[in-house]
Amino acid sequence: MRYLTFALTKGRLADKTLDMLEKIGITCEEMRDKDTRKLIFVNEEQKLKFFLAKGPDVPTYVEYGAADIGVVGKDTILEENRQIYEVLDLGFGKCRMCVCGPSKAEELLKHHQLIRVATKYPNIAKDYFYDKKHQTVEIIKLNGSIELAPIVGLSEVIVDIVETGSTLKENGLSVLEEICQLSARMVVNQVSMKMENERISRLIQRLRDVRQQS
Repeated sequence: MRYLTFALTKGRLADKTLDMLEKIGITCEEMRDKDTRKLIFVNEEQKLKFFLAKGPDVPTYVEYGAADIGVVGKDTILEENRQIYEVLDLGFGKCRMCVCGPSKAEELLKHHQLIRVATKYPNIAKDYFYDKKHQTVEIIKLNGSIELAPIVGLSEVIVDIVETGSTLKENGLSVLEEICQLSARMVVNQVSMKMENERISRLIQRLRDVRQQS
């Protein structure tokens, strides 16, 4: 039996994924060690391998078959747009992708004016404004604190992830439009899904059962 390899998103998503896997009897204690320098973790008994990666890299590892299965946020799946199967909403890491800005920007959105949009997610922003709203906008890619952009006049609005909205409120911004709901998703390599269909389908079903119980 060949190893099934998992790529997990570093940080909270990995911890929550391990918690969920433990409920169906899949464990990898070594991964819990925050001081380890190891890159690949192996569960010999169950023929499983695990590694941690940055969110945007997980769909890439899965598309190219370096990982059979990945766990990553829906925002990353939409932004990266890789050739992978999204098979399960794991139900944690919930948040929203939204258009945010000062209240005066609401009118600009309504009247489809040419505005500047700052975001870490240019593909999601393009898809929303161009394809869904049919509004022409200038998209500015940023990597740091997106909330800063409308405050200093770089953009009229931002497209960003909103969890509680407290950072927005503190800076005089609010949610103006919701683009979509987000959460952690399980993704599978297209070839692996064919070659290891039985094992992967069984795994998905067991996780789905755990999800329904919680």
